Amino acid sequence: MPATAAPARSRDTVTRIAAVAVLLVAGVVVALLYRGGGTDDGAAVQDRTITARVTAGKADPPVQRVEVGKGSAITLTVTSDVPDELHVHGYDRKLTLNPGQAATLEFRADTTGVFEIETHGAHLLLVQLVVR
Repeated sequence: MPATAAPARSRDTVTRIAAVAVLLVAGVVVALLYRGGGTDDGAAVQDRTITARVTAGKADPPVQRVEVGKGSAITLTVTSDVPDELHVHGYDRKLTLNPGQAATLEFRADTTGVFEIETHGAHLLLVQLVVR
């Protein structure tokens, strides 16, 4: 019996070492995937304030491209010289614009993609919001 007991113990030891190695590798992979909690392309979650003015049918500044990380808080303030409505496409958000009055819309950028923010009446593109 001593001759067969040694190989059985040796196989058990090898099996245990292999199991521990697999668990260690799996742990390293999980740690690498979730480290930092950031997005794949490095877009950071940060709050952004966007300001625009509509005067004589033109945007000031001209069309803005704003890139943010998913989960960022967006504060959008728009002043128009005519009554209109602002739309944030893809988020189903609207904002009433009254002449000469700053109007503010706040929302969380929780959907990835490229979203146009434009006036409804004049169909004037103010912002391309890129959420990564």
